[in-house]
Amino acid sequence: MPVNRLDQPRDLRRTIRPHYDPEAFGRLSEQIARFLGTARFLVYMTVFIAVWVIWNAVAPRNLAWDPYPFIFLTLILSLQASYAAPLILLAQNRQADRDRVQSEQDRMTTERNQAEVEYLTREIAGLRLALGELATRDYIRGELERLLDEIREPPARHDVGGGSE
Repeated sequence: MPVNRLDQPRDLRRTIRPHYDPEAFGRLSEQIARFLGTARFLVYMTVFIAVWVIWNAVAPRNLAWDPYPFIFLTLILSLQASYAAPLILLAQNRQADRDRVQSEQDRMTTERNQAEVEYLTREIAGLRLALGELATRDYIRGELERLLDEIREPPARHDVGGGSE
């Protein structure tokens, strides 16, 4: 008896069951569910049921295939509803899966954007600090004017000896 290894894929087995592509079936179910949710479908169903009821109520007995309680029509509508509900649920599940993936991608993008904003904020704060330490043009101009004023004024004589001669 061979040992089943979990790190290797299983060999394909031949089965009697028919193979179907779940993605193709899912896409088909979404198309059907989208159609079932349209006004066009409601109009088609209304016309179909009206024609059915009018024909079977007005037509001669030998041409009416579903007389008054319309049992066959009820069976057809029940069958349609029994298939429509799972198809709609399948389409909703596929949409929920797509929404989950999109939400995860949005979350990752948001985290990346948040990290970039935080980095840029730190860079701007660093630049502000660095600019605060730099001398501005007005500051340098003011200092140069003060030095020019000092150079233009004659030096005041200070008596060092303390007495008059």
